[in-house]
Amino acid sequence: MDNVIALLMLLLVGFWPQLLMASELIPPPLMLAKVYSKGIDVSQYYVSEKLDGVRAYWNGQQLLTRSGRPINAPAWFLSALPKNPLDGELWAGRGQFSFVSGLVRRHHANDDDWMKVKYMVFDLPQMAAPFTERLWVLRTLVAQQANPQLKVLDQSKVSSEQELEKKLQIITAAGGEGLMLRRSQSLYQVARSDDLLKLKLSEDGEAEVVGYVPGEGKYRGALGALVVRTADGREFRLGTGFSDDERFSPPPLGAQVTFSYNGLTEHGLPRFARFVRVRPQE
Repeated sequence: MDNVIALLMLLLVGFWPQLLMASELIPPPLMLAKVYSKGIDVSQYYVSEKLDGVRAYWNGQQLLTRSGRPINAPAWFLSALPKNPLDGELWAGRGQFSFVSGLVRRHHANDDDWMKVKYMVFDLPQMAAPFTERLWVLRTLVAQQANPQLKVLDQSKVSSEQELEKKLQIITAAGGEGLMLRRSQSLYQVARSDDLLKLKLSEDGEAEVVGYVPGEGKYRGALGALVVRTADGREFRLGTGFSDDERFSPPPLGAQVTFSYNGLTEHGLPRFARFVRVRPQE
C-alpha cells in the first residue's frame, strides 16, 4: 500500500505543473460560429472552406490554441508573422488533422514537420471594421509579408442557396470538411453569432467517454461501442466510425471525442451518430 501511495504522489508531482498551467489558461478572444440553417440571404456572406486543422490565434507575440495554450512553433515560423493579431488555422492539407494536432501538442518544435504547415488566416480580430474591409487589409498585409507559411484563406461570394449547396458538394467530394460563411458587413465579435456560420453535409458534436459496450463476432474482446455523455447530460452510444486499431485500443474514460450525426431523434439524441476522432486537449 505504501508503494502505491508513493507512486501516486510521484505521478501527482509530475503532472502538477501541467495541471497548474491548464488552470491558468486564458482563452483568446475568438469569434465563434453557429450552425447554418436555410432561409438566410447567402449573398450577404463570404464563403470559404471549413479547414480540418487547429484553430490558432496570433496575438502579435505568441500563437495560442482556443483554450489559450501556447503553441511551440519554431522561432523562424513565428518571427515571419506580422505584429498584428490574426485569427486563423494551422493546416497541412485535407485529412491531416491528426498530424497537425500532434504537432501542436509537442513541447519541442520539429522544423521539417512545421515546413509542411501553413497558417491559413481569415480575420483581423482587433480591427474595428466590417469583414469586407478587414479581408482587404488582411490580404494586403499578408502579401507584404511574402511568407510562404502564411496564407489568406480563399473567400468568395455566392448568389443563392443552390450555388452554396453546389459548392458544399464539390468541397466535400474533394475531401473537405464543409463551408464557413462570414457576413460581409459584420464586425469581429467575441461571441457565437449568426455573422459566422458553419455548414456541413452532417453536423458534429463533442462528448465525454463514460463507458464501453463489448464487441461481438470478429470484435469479441474489443470495443463494440462507446457510451458517451454530452455537456448537457445526454447519454448515447457510438458504435460506428472506428478503425480496427481504435476498436482494440479505444479512447480512455474521460476522453473528449468528436462525433458526426444527421439531425436529432424525437428524444433529442443525435441520429446516426458515428465516431470521428478523439478530441485532443487544446
